[in-house]
Amino acid sequence: MIHSRDADFLTMQLRVARHTDRLDDVVGFNRDGLGLPEVGRFQDHQGYDGVFLAVPGTETHLEFTSGGAHRTPEPHPETLVVLYLGSTEAVEQTCKPVGAEPVEAANPYWQEHGVTLTDPDGFRVVLVPRSWSGS
Repeated sequence: MIHSRDADFLTMQLRVARHTDRLDDVVGFNRDGLGLPEVGRFQDHQGYDGVFLAVPGTETHLEFTSGGAHRTPEPHPETLVVLYLGSTEAVEQTCKPVGAEPVEAANPYWQEHGVTLTDPDGFRVVLVPRSWSGS
């Protein structure tokens, strides 16, 4: 339940950021492969480069950065980006340009209900052929 004092949170937006040493490859996978539109980028901002990709139908962005002193985080089989695409046809159409073969999901739920791909850094993306229903 949302309390009236929390009403300002209804306009909250989300950006998920991840560092990579393979910015062009990761952006290509997500933008050109998965079809996430590029909505912004920056170069050499205090030693960092970055790209913002929108998640269509939401006010959510994925940000990928490179540069600085930190290395790419290690992928974990349970660290997922899950995209609900609404149909089997949409999943099939999305898989074609990605050029990545599906991998076995660590979680049996995703193995049964989606297609799991890995990005160039080894992080997993699950494409689900239904719409999010909240349950």
